[in-house]
Amino acid sequence: MSSKNNHALIIVESPTKARTISKFLPGAYHVISSYGHMRDLPRSKLGVDTEKNFEPHYIVPQKAKARVKELTAETKNASQIILATDEDREGEAIAWHITQILDAARAKSKLKNQKETPTSRIVFHEITKKAIEAALEHPRALDMNLVNAQQARRVLDRLVGYELSPFLWKKLIRGLSAGRVQSVAVRLIVEREEEIKKFIPQEYWTIDGLFLTAAKERIAAHLVKIQDERIDKFAIRNKAAADAIVNEMQHAPYHVASVTKKESRRMPLPPFTTSTLQQDAGRKLRFSAKQTMMVAQQLYEGVELGAHGSVGLITYMRTDSLNLSEDSLSEAKRVVTERFGAPYALGEPRRFKTKSKGAQEAHEAIRPTDPARHPDDIKDFLDIKQWKLYNLIWRRFIASQMTPAVFDTTAVDIQAAGAGGKTFTFRANGVVKKFAGFLAAYPIKFEDALLPEVAKGEKLDAEKVEGVAHFTEPPPRFTEASLVKALEEYGIGRPSTYAPTLSTIQARGYIDKNEQRRLQPTEIGVKVNALLTEHFPHIVDIAFTAHMEEEFDKIAEGKAPWQEMIKAFYGPFHQNLTAKYEEVKKEIMEEKTDQVCEKCGKPMVIKTGRFGKFLACTGFPDCKNTKTIKKTTGITCPDCNEGELLERKTKKKRIFWGCSRYPDCKYATWANPLKKKEEAEEAQAKEEPAEPDDESLDS
Repeated sequence: MSSKNNHALIIVESPTKARTISKFLPGAYHVISSYGHMRDLPRSKLGVDTEKNFEPHYIVPQKAKARVKELTAETKNASQIILATDEDREGEAIAWHITQILDAARAKSKLKNQKETPTSRIVFHEITKKAIEAALEHPRALDMNLVNAQQARRVLDRLVGYELSPFLWKKLIRGLSAGRVQSVAVRLIVEREEEIKKFIPQEYWTIDGLFLTAAKERIAAHLVKIQDERIDKFAIRNKAAADAIVNEMQHAPYHVASVTKKESRRMPLPPFTTSTLQQDAGRKLRFSAKQTMMVAQQLYEGVELGAHGSVGLITYMRTDSLNLSEDSLSEAKRVVTERFGAPYALGEPRRFKTKSKGAQEAHEAIRPTDPARHPDDIKDFLDIKQWKLYNLIWRRFIASQMTPAVFDTTAVDIQAAGAGGKTFTFRANGVVKKFAGFLAAYPIKFEDALLPEVAKGEKLDAEKVEGVAHFTEPPPRFTEASLVKALEEYGIGRPSTYAPTLSTIQARGYIDKNEQRRLQPTEIGVKVNALLTEHFPHIVDIAFTAHMEEEFDKIAEGKAPWQEMIKAFYGPFHQNLTAKYEEVKKEIMEEKTDQVCEKCGKPMVIKTGRFGKFLACTGFPDCKNTKTIKKTTGITCPDCNEGELLERKTKKKRIFWGCSRYPDCKYATWANPLKKKEEAEEAQAKEEPAEPDDESLDS
């Protein structure tokens, strides 16, 4: 407990944030942490009075009680209390809960005539000396509209989770859960998997040519037009059609019909929002959404930079706004000019318009707090993940304030007059980077495609003209990055919910991440989605879930009372749920086996649980014997030459293969041994002469 008297007490959520802010303030201020949420709904019961206007019953969790005691003691000597929690709805709600705790403590105190300590709220987008001082000069009252928007989300999610989850336990298996956003996310993944399974590849052909100039330089081109009619993707459906076209061009003379040169420009992307940061960190750094937010939180709250102490390196990382402060824009121009040169700097700042639904325009995009702090200058003070993410954020922001990249593009049309009198036009495209512009700060994969210099009317020789077969591909499975993008485009969830949603659906066993880091539904995920889709369509309806987010936004803007929104949802939901308990039969998810329980002698069956299939005794509940199902490979362990390699999973559900004799043999590998076996068998089949099969022998 602090011994300071008559100080201004600043309360934040985390100890790291408290340490960073303390560095900027004189001794008249004392900064302490609440260590996150200090009140919440109880875990053991619903905690929402559905008969009394959905009044929530908040409690102080056991783990927070000691901190509440310390915090209330700290406030007794404070001249004022300043709430400095994060600037979003959740931060506003945490600040409000702190005031409720302090009011309750004051009411219980024997000093009933004690003068109430003045309390105010400050917000800031970054943890820097300038930002904290500016916030202290402009305190405000708590925004109860933001608090109520968060209360509405919390209450609605509690009602859905605590009432629908027991239904899943009763009709499927125990331990399942349902939620507004998580169930929609699972539906998107399940439906994508169904699309992939139902997908029928479509065959289509292109006509590709390789042409030689007089100097024997090659030009690769593809057929784009017959006569004046453009060839669309599926115009040539099979080999016969392709061969017919190629035959018409046999021995035809080719010439350059036109050469078109022009300059094209590519504009930089805007600075990061929460969604785009998670997407790019997933693609470029292979970070999960959860990992991205954890590292971003560290960069925001403060990292020790040697003699500089703890410094907040980026602005607040939960945002859907593309706004940038005037100071950051002018500083970015200075940094670009110094580091890259005047031709790379903009005359006027580039501003971006936020497209996200319900975005908080008062917030800023994610950017470095000091654009002059180059990633390489602080590399020694950061761990590798912190540096990689800061480097990504710095480069994206700096690039957003740089000139466009400039390219020289060339289009060469090559024509031939076919035997039937038709004109065939091939197109070759070339592109060369002329000026890097923003790409100097934010590189992308690019290779110049050079075309030899040719002139209109120049004759060319056809080295090769042929039909090439193609087949359409099924839609790809979602990655965490592409799922976040889809959720944002549909208007589902908000910056604070993407990462927790992705973590939850994987932790619940509804979704697995395969070796290519793509998301696939598990059997239980498919079952839960089917049940919810059939019987609770609103819960997994994309448009309805997006509408609920819009309702939260209205509450945050003070345009709607939060209880009315809950009431409109809960009445039909609860009525339907009550009816479904009677209507829906329990689905027995088990398969017969020839195995017998060694404990009681009864048959064992395969059951599906939250984390996949397992063997269980049919004598349950008298006999509770269960066994894991080992996924065998039939491959001998290369280390001990005795055990068999089995497929296993880490606690984070990453698949690996290990020896069945573990722990006596600790051999393990991430590489799939079955793939190596298949490759070896294919190679052997190519080398050895084919033997007749049994049918051939019989005949």
